[in-house]
Amino acid sequence: MNFAAQLFYSSYLSERLERLFAPRPAIKDSEENDPFWAREELRLGPSLPGGSYKPVCNGAVGRRPTLIEPERLKDFGEEELLNGDAKYHQTSVAGTPEIKLMDPPKTRRVSEFRIIPKPPAQFLRFEDISAAAFTIQSYSRLSKQYGMEIFLKKEHLHYTGSVKERGVLYLLTSLTQRKGVIVATDCNFSMAVAHHAAELKIPVFAIMPSSCSSPRLRTYRDYGAMVISYGGTSHDSQNHARHLAKENGYLYLEEDESAAYLAGLGTVGMEIFDQIPKVDAVVIPAAGQYGLLASTATALKYLNSQILVIGVEPESFPLLLQSLKADSPIKNLHSNPNKKLYGDFNERSLGANTFCQSKKLINKVIPVSEEDSLVAMLRFQEVEHSTVDTVGAMGLAAILAGQLPELRGKKWVRYFNAVVVQQQCVDRALVLDDRVSKFSVQLGEWPGDMAKLLDVLSREDLKSCEYFCSCDKSICRSNCQDKTQSTQLRKTLNERYPSICWLDR
Repeated sequence: MNFAAQLFYSSYLSERLERLFAPRPAIKDSEENDPFWAREELRLGPSLPGGSYKPVCNGAVGRRPTLIEPERLKDFGEEELLNGDAKYHQTSVAGTPEIKLMDPPKTRRVSEFRIIPKPPAQFLRFEDISAAAFTIQSYSRLSKQYGMEIFLKKEHLHYTGSVKERGVLYLLTSLTQRKGVIVATDCNFSMAVAHHAAELKIPVFAIMPSSCSSPRLRTYRDYGAMVISYGGTSHDSQNHARHLAKENGYLYLEEDESAAYLAGLGTVGMEIFDQIPKVDAVVIPAAGQYGLLASTATALKYLNSQILVIGVEPESFPLLLQSLKADSPIKNLHSNPNKKLYGDFNERSLGANTFCQSKKLINKVIPVSEEDSLVAMLRFQEVEHSTVDTVGAMGLAAILAGQLPELRGKKWVRYFNAVVVQQQCVDRALVLDDRVSKFSVQLGEWPGDMAKLLDVLSREDLKSCEYFCSCDKSICRSNCQDKTQSTQLRKTLNERYPSICWLDR
């Protein structure tokens, strides 16, 4: 029985293999054209050559069922058999998204899950301070009084209180030989040489006349200079200084228009433009400082040719103004300025090179009176709390006199120096400002005349009153509250005392 079963199974298996690998004849038009089963290895044909294959379904000849639904055939490609030739139509799915595998989760430490607190915000940053520095510009309190933005270049903050330190320092650093230097003029230039030469370890000698005051000589010594008193005048001391310099190989220095000295002074213009880029005008005193005016104008005009550079000089010594009119530096200007207010001016302070630069670059030169300079000096002392000399106050004096109306509403810089001002200058400034009245009056021989005068003054409600009596007249100094009270006091006293004489006017 087992043998018969094995024989039947082997015959069945061989028949199936023959049918599977037997060659298939061409398909007739009446037979089914199944595109999916068109390939030879997937089509089961008859086992006999030349035979015809009829699909059988449940014992009846019919169409062989398709293993794949017709709607799905479009996903595999379509075949057409035309006269035994195969024509293929391949279809592909366009734009199929590429599937990327995700990275495996990263193993993190336990410490990484801890919440790290953010650093606290800085209360004050450098960026805030820098922004404030570019925004804030401290203009003078005088701006509101005169309707313009006034910026003060306070060069009196140098060690010796003078702008000439700039030029002197650059001049000394550019020297090739530093055996020693000698000065022989009592001025801010010599003070700056004494200080900076000692700082640079250069031997410095100050040859001063006997007329130089003891406090000034002490200042030179404190700066580090060796002071030698010689002669009775500055001319004698200068000749002796040149002689010593020639014998010992020292360098005799005096204020001139050398390129190194003027270059140092010109740094003022660069600082002004850097601190106030949109400045409209710069007012510079020209009395005895023509090098500062020319060098500052050179720097400013190079940086911005539209900036107005205005020079100011006293009416009693209009050296630059007269030289511009004559088109050459004047060597003999017949003028006698007040030396107590302006110092010792001389014509040598305006050289040929300085004059050419000033003529080419200066927009305007204005002379101011002595009285306007004194009142301007008083304004600086009261409003800006800065004690300046009359030369340093000349820029504001031009504003007080109404000589610069084009600067109203503009932004301009005022340069000034500061020195120790004599009390008599301040007293006279107060008189010119109608806040102090000084007068002398001739009184009679009767004992009650002084009492009557004091009674008149007491009725005027003055702030204070000082009087000095002599055998024939009395001198009074009264402090008034304002100009109106000063005018009323003058009117009252002029009516009662026709011989009254007003002082310091």
